[in-house]
Amino acid sequence: MKQVVQNYKSGELALLDVPVPGCKPGGVLVRSAYSLISTGTELMKVSEAGMSMVGKARSRPDQVAKVMQSVATNGVPATYRKVMGKLDSYTPLGYSLCGVVEQVGPGIDDVKVGDLVACAGNEHALHAELNWVPKNLYTPVPDGLAPRHAAFGTVGSIAMQGVRQGEPQLGEVALVIGLGLIGQLVAQLLTASGVRVVGADPDPARCELAERLGAAACGDPASAAVEAAVAELTDGHGVDQVYLAAGGGSNQPVELAARLARDRGRVVDIGKCRLDLPWNAYYEKELDVRFSRSYGPGRYDPAYELEGRDYPIGYVRWTERRNLACFLDLLARDRVDVEPLISHVADFDDAVGTYQRLKDGELKAVAVLFRYPGPAEDQAGQEAPAAPAEVTVPAVRRGGTAPAPARSAHAPVRVAFAGAGNYATSMLLPHLAQRDGVELSTVVTTTALSAANAKRKFGFAEASTDLDAVLDDKSIDAVFVVTRHSSHAELTRRALLAGKAVFVEKPLALSEDELAGVLAAVEDSGNDRLQVGFNRRFAPLLQEAKQRFGARTGPANLRYLVNAGRLQHGSWYLQQGTEGSRFTGEGGHFIDTASWLLDADPVSVYATAAPGNEDLHVVLRYPDGSTATISYVTTGAPGFPKETLDLVADGKVLRFDDFVRASLYSDGGAGRKRWVSSRLPKARDKGQNAELAAFIRAVRSGGPMPVPLESLVATTAATLAVPAGLAGGAPVTLARAR
Repeated sequence: MKQVVQNYKSGELALLDVPVPGCKPGGVLVRSAYSLISTGTELMKVSEAGMSMVGKARSRPDQVAKVMQSVATNGVPATYRKVMGKLDSYTPLGYSLCGVVEQVGPGIDDVKVGDLVACAGNEHALHAELNWVPKNLYTPVPDGLAPRHAAFGTVGSIAMQGVRQGEPQLGEVALVIGLGLIGQLVAQLLTASGVRVVGADPDPARCELAERLGAAACGDPASAAVEAAVAELTDGHGVDQVYLAAGGGSNQPVELAARLARDRGRVVDIGKCRLDLPWNAYYEKELDVRFSRSYGPGRYDPAYELEGRDYPIGYVRWTERRNLACFLDLLARDRVDVEPLISHVADFDDAVGTYQRLKDGELKAVAVLFRYPGPAEDQAGQEAPAAPAEVTVPAVRRGGTAPAPARSAHAPVRVAFAGAGNYATSMLLPHLAQRDGVELSTVVTTTALSAANAKRKFGFAEASTDLDAVLDDKSIDAVFVVTRHSSHAELTRRALLAGKAVFVEKPLALSEDELAGVLAAVEDSGNDRLQVGFNRRFAPLLQEAKQRFGARTGPANLRYLVNAGRLQHGSWYLQQGTEGSRFTGEGGHFIDTASWLLDADPVSVYATAAPGNEDLHVVLRYPDGSTATISYVTTGAPGFPKETLDLVADGKVLRFDDFVRASLYSDGGAGRKRWVSSRLPKARDKGQNAELAAFIRAVRSGGPMPVPLESLVATTAATLAVPAGLAGGAPVTLARAR
């Protein structure tokens, strides 16, 4: 296996081939999915290793004292050999990771092989493909928490232990000095505890990030902004706690803490900074100076860390392991957000180059993750595929397309419905029931009463629960599949093999295997008469807007906001285990609309999500360099329109508001031109009626289906790439099969 190591004498960094550690009793062997670089502690070690021997001695006076003691005891020659031997050895880096349990040692019964765990320890959670981790230094990852976020567990525990030492109370005000990785997490934990936070850091970007994540105010400690914010929030009394999360050799953080703390306030040292306490300042305010020891109680205790002896909860409430589990719980419940802290995700093979770019200042980062090859998991006990580099868009092979059945121009199109739920009865059947030349033949449902209701309301000739009879009926021209998502692909496959034209509501498939099964039916039968219910491209107002926008000469940028809202409790859309995710079910609508507006199919998909994967942001890239960003959110105001989009290209901007209003702005050379849709429609027309008309027309005439099958397949593949992208945290290439 591979592991990142450093030679402290020469400063050399290497990705070394080392033996796989054994799985000893009292611990587990963990295969890394993501490990986190501590841009403070680790970079300090990397920088120290590059110093001269004198520089190393100056930076570690504690070690110099040990050397002098050894000289007094063992003499100069023996001490020299001992020190040089230790310096000229490879040492590991890393102490925070998330991975999958590969082997369970004797005495372990709280996890099993395949479980996802977060691990801690600078001897056990290393930047390595495999690590042996003792019981008290790992904890299971809550369901739904992404591995890249769980990799923050150790640094989150460090921040949490520091906050616990400060004993914050509701309504207090705290000052966090240093807004690096630990400082950012301390600020978020304090905010989650009901404490107002002022941050101090000379980096404006870090200050802006902390404010975005909940801090009340942040600024450069050398300016008057921090002092003014403290005075305003505390009525001039000073902050209740100060958290020193800065590093370096300056004594400024300690002096600033004394100046801005209230009388008898608490100062907690978390980072490794200079601590020359100005006696008068600390004495006059009687400041309580406290130290935070790493991840919490148990740290540096071999009986706890290596032998697995836990401390009684009645005496020690928050140990290393309990802090680790608590922080993961906060992440899983969206009380802390680490995604904005991730500046870069690097493949583990590029570990040495990544460290070098960080050291040289080429890569500016708050948090950097290493991503390891191989399987990962998105929740404990449920294996999911690692983020694939690509998803294949299957080729459409028709195998000698069967001709459409011959029919009289005046013969009605006889249709059958599989399913008669809310969407079918509210958005499809009312249009079909009023359309000339359409005969509603049979409605098939799983319950007799719902079929009988649809027959009575819309005038079907027959109601049934027997789909096989419908598929065997040669007089039926088209089958509408409007059932739950999990049955769409199989029912579509069967109807195609039976020679029917098929209209299937989105999604066409919930997996790549299901999509392949549908296309195998097309190839085997020669029947490609398929339409998926992507109706928005048929909406009259959107069609007019696209026509007025005109042809493009350059790449476009499209932004699509879908204010989806929360689902009601009990909705079958929440049955993700059987019906797929909400976006998998509905997202094809928006991907198809974007692709139609841009006249192309996407070539890659990047997806990111809020914890729980409810609020999604999907970025699609197209062959000509165009991009479409779809923000699918559930946390917006219910009164805001559901769908709004902006299309920008060639000096023109199209604004489309929820199928009721459209505007076009352009620079036509003679001044700005502006088009606004002439009137508001009586109701939102999302294109269902026009889509059904096009489908029936194609079935009657035997002409091409309204949307090419290749486009339907590309949209489905792009939709299926979204969960793959979420799992991997990287763009997914949509590779066209040949």
